[in-house]
Amino acid sequence: MPTVSAHVATTLAAHLDHVFGVMGNGNAYFLDALARGTSAEYTAVRHEAGAVVAADAHYRASGRIAAATTTYGAGFTNTLTALAEAVQAHIPLVLVVGDEPTSGPRPWDVDQIALASAVGARTYTVGRADAAATTVIAIEHALAYRVPTVLAIPYDVAALEAGPVPAAPDPALPRPQQPVGPFAAAAVTDLARALAGARHPFLLAGRGAWLAGAGDALGALADATGAVTASTALGRGVFPDGRYDLGVSGGFGAEGAMKLVREADVAVVFGASLNPFTMRFGELFAPGTRVVQVDVAPAATHPHVGGYIRGDAAVVASALVAELDALGAAPSGWRESIDIAALTARERGDGTAADGRLDPRTVAARIGELLPDDRVVVSDGGHFIGWANMYWPVASPDRMIMIGTAYQSIGLGFPSVAGAAMARPESTVVLTTGDGGGLMALADLETAVRVAGGRGLAVVWNDGAYAAEINLYGLKGLAEGPMLIPEVDFAGLAAAVGAQGVVVRSIVDLDRLAAWTATPADERPFLLLDCRVSPRVIAPYQQEIIRVNS
Repeated sequence: MPTVSAHVATTLAAHLDHVFGVMGNGNAYFLDALARGTSAEYTAVRHEAGAVVAADAHYRASGRIAAATTTYGAGFTNTLTALAEAVQAHIPLVLVVGDEPTSGPRPWDVDQIALASAVGARTYTVGRADAAATTVIAIEHALAYRVPTVLAIPYDVAALEAGPVPAAPDPALPRPQQPVGPFAAAAVTDLARALAGARHPFLLAGRGAWLAGAGDALGALADATGAVTASTALGRGVFPDGRYDLGVSGGFGAEGAMKLVREADVAVVFGASLNPFTMRFGELFAPGTRVVQVDVAPAATHPHVGGYIRGDAAVVASALVAELDALGAAPSGWRESIDIAALTARERGDGTAADGRLDPRTVAARIGELLPDDRVVVSDGGHFIGWANMYWPVASPDRMIMIGTAYQSIGLGFPSVAGAAMARPESTVVLTTGDGGGLMALADLETAVRVAGGRGLAVVWNDGAYAAEINLYGLKGLAEGPMLIPEVDFAGLAAAVGAQGVVVRSIVDLDRLAAWTATPADERPFLLLDCRVSPRVIAPYQQEIIRVNS
């Protein structure tokens, strides 16, 4: 007779195809039911935070919801940083956990519902009579609100017989939000007229525009207006025509490109929250720029926004194209007058920094030239995040995955590889991480190597320091001792778990990457580049943070 855990596993597997986790007392029956009675694939990770991170990365890379699973107690509390990141980044996933028995907490139990709520995740607890229905509700909540949900199985309920698994309805999801009413229609018409008369129109799109499937509509709008375009870090590649695109907006953008943005007279922002980094801490737009934001949030998300249209990015962009056509508007011609390539050129650095270690700009530029074209870049958090965003272009937003930045966390890099690799089995997964975050996530180095194999590449920016702190608090005169890390042999650590590790002390050492890229994926090992770079070369986005905090 099927158990409560079987009801959960069977219902979950009807709506997703992958589960990442660590087995323990609290989820043993669930994992047994998943393996014996469903077609969902299970990937074991080595740390509970890695389970949530892998499910998070799987969604970002594929658009398909995945699940994570851990035991109760310490297994659950180990997930909290990764769970908070998924909440902040609006990532739908389901975390299946064991929980205290219905009779009350044991000495080692904690209030898991309160802990999940504290980081913004809602918990649904299954019972003997409603496990399948509750599972669907948890999935529906995750997808509808784009947040992780926790699905708890009490310890004394997990193995109870529950009868045949009932047919559960599909999750009900909201439709794309359309501007409704005369005020919304007037706002769209007014914006179309402003764009028709703009001399220097500018379009900025974020991850929300990608999730709305707005790429083609935004491309049509850019053509209709003659607008120059740019994206947020998480929206890279959303515009289909890259000829007039300035790349990433904010601190990851080229200085010449960001100066051009300040020449815009009308700027329309689609599906981007306009966080401080995108906005260059308020310096992105000139005071005279008319800034209009299109989003599904209840209201504008930055004080520099002068007009707000609440609606789906694809719907509103298409409506603007129709209005422009009705007005007989012609493209501005601005973008054809600009040398985009010159404005977006990057500084390649000096090869070697003053301290004798490699200049990370030179390393990043050379790696960017050698990477396979079909790639997904996954980024941990840390000072180094600027290098991949500046030097490694990606084809679309689902190929640049930054886990940790929403919550300002480090140490979530290696398990991200597993989630992205399972989501994109045809692509090379490239991790960019630091030595500090790399050490935090070391338990799942083995997971990354095992899951990605020859499709996996890790670049470790090994600078012997927590460079973000060195470049902010060290410059203020604070003691640097706590900011330093003894040099670690990441290449040796990689070799210990079956990867090929290469210590990169000169640019010539990157020839090993060229040879690896030229080898078929099924004939090569996971490659880790242990890049000994200088902590004294400050990324432009970090320079902006230093300026703001000075």
